[in-house]
Amino acid sequence: MPTPYMSDRLPGGLRTGQQFLDTIANDGRRVFIDGKEVGDVTAHPAFAETARTMASLFDISSDPANRDLMTYTSPKTGQPVNRIWQLPTSVEALRQRRGAIQRWAEESFGFMGRTPDHVAGFFTGYAAAPEELARNGNEGFAKNAVKIYEFLRDNDAYIAYTIVPPQIDRSKPAHQQNPSDLYAGVVEERDDGVIIKGAQMLGTGAVFADYIHLSTIHPLRPGDENHAVSLITPANANGVKIYSRRSYAGAAPSIFDYPLASRFDETDALVVYDNVFVPWENIFVYRDTELCRNQWFETPAHIFGNNQAQIRFVTKLKFLTGLAKRITEINGVWPIPPVQGSIAEIAVQSAIYEGLLEAQIANAKPNANGIYVPDPQTHYAAMVLQSKIYPELLNLIRDLAGGGMIQLPSHVADFENPEAGADIRRYVQSPDVPAEERVKLLKLAWDAVGSEFAGRHDQYEKFYAGAPFIVKQRFLWNFDFETPDRLIDKALSGYDMKGRINS
Repeated sequence: MPTPYMSDRLPGGLRTGQQFLDTIANDGRRVFIDGKEVGDVTAHPAFAETARTMASLFDISSDPANRDLMTYTSPKTGQPVNRIWQLPTSVEALRQRRGAIQRWAEESFGFMGRTPDHVAGFFTGYAAAPEELARNGNEGFAKNAVKIYEFLRDNDAYIAYTIVPPQIDRSKPAHQQNPSDLYAGVVEERDDGVIIKGAQMLGTGAVFADYIHLSTIHPLRPGDENHAVSLITPANANGVKIYSRRSYAGAAPSIFDYPLASRFDETDALVVYDNVFVPWENIFVYRDTELCRNQWFETPAHIFGNNQAQIRFVTKLKFLTGLAKRITEINGVWPIPPVQGSIAEIAVQSAIYEGLLEAQIANAKPNANGIYVPDPQTHYAAMVLQSKIYPELLNLIRDLAGGGMIQLPSHVADFENPEAGADIRRYVQSPDVPAEERVKLLKLAWDAVGSEFAGRHDQYEKFYAGAPFIVKQRFLWNFDFETPDRLIDKALSGYDMKGRINS
C-alpha cells in the first residue's frame, strides 16, 4: 500500500526493539505533557521507561528463538511476521495466536492493555470479512482495508486508535456539536484525499505508536456522515497533536517505589486532528454511518480485538492471585482457613475467566471466508464478567494486606540513611523476611491496588469495552435463547388450570 508518510522509516519485516525506538524517536510527532511539547518520546522521563517496555515486546517477537511461538509466514512476502496479525484458519491457529499474545502480556503482568497486539486484532477482523465493508457500493474502500492490514502486518507496525468522541455534549449528535467540527471528521474533500479536523479519544498508547486509527464506535445519527469514517494516519502526520494525561511514570520517584507505574504506564491521550490530510488509500469507511457501525460488529474486529484484551486480563488475574498469596505468606497468615478462603475467591475468578477464554477458542467457528472466530456468547460473557470482578478482587487484596501497604518508607533512599535505615530494618520486617523484601512486595501491591496508577486500571477495566450496560446488551444479542425459551415453553405446556397435561 503506498503511503505518503513513514513507510520509508519502517524497515519491512520484523523489527527489533532498537529499530522500534529509532522509528519513533525525534520523528516529528507532536506530543504535549505538563505544558510543554516533547521532542523525543523515547528519552522524556514521562515516557522513556514505557518505551523501553514496548521495545522489549519487539525484541521478543523478533528473537529467532521465539519464531514458532511468536511468528507465522506472511502469505504476501514469505517472511516471518507477528502472530498478532494471523488470520486463524483453525482452532489450533487461534490457540497459537493466544500463545503469542500471552507471552507479550506477561512482560507487563497484564497491566498494559494497548500494546501493538490490541488494535492489530481489529484490523485482522476487518481483513477477515472485507465483504462487510464493501456494502453500499464501497468495494474500493473495502480493498483499502485489506491493503492497510497487509501493510501494517508486513511492516511490523504499531497502530493505536482513537474511536471515542470527546465528552463535550453527549446529548447531541456529532454534527450538532457547536461548532460541528469538535468531533473528528471530514471538513474538506480533495481529489487526492480528505482533510480531517476535530478531536478524538482515548488514544491509549498513541504516544508510542507508528500509526493511529481514527473512527468512532459510538452510534451515529443521520447528519453525522462527515464523522462516519475509518482511516489511518501516521502519528507524526502534519496536524496531529497528542495531548497526554498526567504521566504516572514521570511522577514515580524510582522503579522500586512504583514498580508498575514506572514501567507500564502506556498513557492515555486526547488526539487533535488539526486539518490533517489523509490520502484516499488510507481510508476504508467513508461517510457511511451504517458501515461505520458494521465495521466493529459485522466483521470479527470487535471480537478479535477484545479477545486480545481477555488474554491479557487472564495474565493480570494470575498476577493478582499470586500477589494475594505472597502477601499472606509474608504476613504469616497463609495457614489460616478464612485467609485461604479469601485467596480462593480470587483464584476461582481467575479460573472461571480463563475457562471462558478457553471456551470461546474451543467453540470457535469459521466465518464465510474460513476464518475462525471466537465464540461470541462466551466472549461477551467474559467481557461482562471482567468489568464486574476486577474491583471486587482489588478489595479482597486490600483486606488481606491491611495497613501494611500504607505504612511504608517514603522512598527507597530511606534505606540509605543510617538512622532511618536501621529503624526500618528493625520495625518493618517479617519472620525470615528482611525489611527490603517486605517493603518491595508491599510497594508492588500498593502500585497494583492503591496508587494513582492502580486507580486508572480500576477505571480502565470497567470501561475499556464501553459502558457496562452496553457490554451486557452486546452479550444478550449474542446469547443463545433457544434452549431457555424451549424449556419455558415446555414448562408452561405441561399443565393448565385443571392440573397436569399428559403428553
